[in-house]
Amino acid sequence: MTSPASAAGQRLAKTREAAEQGDAKAQYRLAEIYARGTGVPRDKAEAAKWYRAAAKQGHAEAQCHLGWMYDIGDGVPRDQTEAAKWYRTAAEQGDARAQYHLGVVYANGGGVSQDYAEAYKWFSLAGAEDTPDRLDVIRKKTTPTQVAEGKKRAAEFRPKKPGESTPSQQTTT
Repeated sequence: MTSPASAAGQRLAKTREAAEQGDAKAQYRLAEIYARGTGVPRDKAEAAKWYRAAAKQGHAEAQCHLGWMYDIGDGVPRDQTEAAKWYRTAAEQGDARAQYHLGVVYANGGGVSQDYAEAYKWFSLAGAEDTPDRLDVIRKKTTPTQVAEGKKRAAEFRPKKPGESTPSQQTTT
């Protein structure tokens, strides 16, 4: 009979092996293991390494997590331009959390030029309209023209498939 600790170690070894062979889902799982310290010492730099590996393969959740890590400087140096790049890559695939964070980035001008219409677009796509308090701040700062432009941009949005937009193709201002 295999002990629970032994079984967990075997699962970790299998996950690591799959991650090292380029399996994006395994890379994401391994990143989560290191980020949380589940069965291993917590290691944010190692988590960032595996999030990045999965993110480069188009894994939207990994892209959003990596964006967050850059946004707050958790396991990587704080870099708002890099955060915006990863948020955008995930947001363009339809990841609602990344869309919300990208809205914040555009509202604050962190790593990109401040653009309230673009912020409104991403907040709208993220479903932030369902919780009006999240859009109150942006509504107070936007003109009716900016709101109309943000709504137009949101209506024109079409999610991309993984790989259609890569960080190296991104330009942030």
